[in-house]
Amino acid sequence: MQFFGLADCNNFYCSCERVFHPELNNRPVVVLSNNDGCVIARSNESKALGLKMGDPFYQVRQLLDDNHVAVFSSNYTLYGSLSRRVMSLLSQYTPHLDIYSIDEAFLDFTDMDQTYDLKAYGERLVKRVSKSTGIPISLGIAPTRTLAKMASKFAKKYKGYHGCCLMDTEEKRQKALALFPVEDVWGIGRRISKQLEYYGIRTAADFAAKSESWVRQYFNVTTARTWKELNGVSCISVDELPQKQSICTSRSFSDQGISDRQVLEEAVANYASRCAEKLRRQGSCCKSIMVFAYTSRFNERVPAHMIHQTITLSVATQSSAEIIQAALKILRRAYVPGTYYYKKAGVILMDIVPERPQQQDLFDTVDRKKQQLLIRTIDRINQLNGQGKVRLAIQGTDIRFGLKHEYLSRRYTTNIQDLLVVKV
Repeated sequence: MQFFGLADCNNFYCSCERVFHPELNNRPVVVLSNNDGCVIARSNESKALGLKMGDPFYQVRQLLDDNHVAVFSSNYTLYGSLSRRVMSLLSQYTPHLDIYSIDEAFLDFTDMDQTYDLKAYGERLVKRVSKSTGIPISLGIAPTRTLAKMASKFAKKYKGYHGCCLMDTEEKRQKALALFPVEDVWGIGRRISKQLEYYGIRTAADFAAKSESWVRQYFNVTTARTWKELNGVSCISVDELPQKQSICTSRSFSDQGISDRQVLEEAVANYASRCAEKLRRQGSCCKSIMVFAYTSRFNERVPAHMIHQTITLSVATQSSAEIIQAALKILRRAYVPGTYYYKKAGVILMDIVPERPQQQDLFDTVDRKKQQLLIRTIDRINQLNGQGKVRLAIQGTDIRFGLKHEYLSRRYTTNIQDLLVVKV
């Protein structure tokens, strides 16, 4: 019988910080975005204080201080290192592991129910990962990936599951659907959930009880597949898992901001390159690119200016060079000479489509086969030698658009200078 597992690291960024700071267990912890702008990760204790995802740091700073909340700048080098360790351990428990994000992975347990007690097997997996890495995880096991995602949320919420929720009977499936809000179903989304609410559908059980013909009449094929998955029919492959419909990389600049045009171009080029890497990682291309930059909204003593423009490409691309070129074209076209201090800039990729098949243009002058070969070669070099070892000249060789990270933890697992020193 088919069974899929979804392993989800609990409060991953906060858990990574706690690995090397055990004194923070049971104490509220938050992790801030790049440039220490806003809250992007919260421990359960922080959530209990009413802290919300995306809260601006300056607005909640007093609340953090009053409640002795441990604050960390985002340390993606550390998080990536610990993620690789978690995924390496998970791969020992299944012949088929599909990494979905930095803190989530799907495990294929097909036919293993005939050999193993899956509940006990899952609990052993959870304990092993937690003991070996210090990262607590929740594991949901069910006949479909959508149900496994749902089961992982129950495993995280209720301690009685001991980190592993197995949905292996019709009774368990029906009970889980009745308890699960439809807007939280994986693949539904905010827009579709509002449509469902119009028809009186508020839980996953309400949605699953509808007929397939009704779902196909009012919604698209993707929603119909989600309906099938909720009803125990596995029909979403790993390649069809929900992907981002837009990809954004943006940063706030430290101090008063950036006034030098060349430095701003360097920043936008690096953000565009990062977006292109994310795009390739999910096997997609984009046709529209947006660039924005603006001065401080709170400093009335300096001139205000905003850049916010979009360009549409004739052929969808995932090439860093092409995306950077388009982003800089937007920036240079919209740039107004003057003494403006930009506090934030970013690049957004939109109109995202699968890399294959791809609509071509009769007048396209780019050799797409050579371009693809070059992209793969550069990505391979950077994977082996470190991110950004091969880059375009416009990206610069030294970061001149500094970020704030006043609360940055050490890179315990990747930098020899940051290794823990134990005195005995």
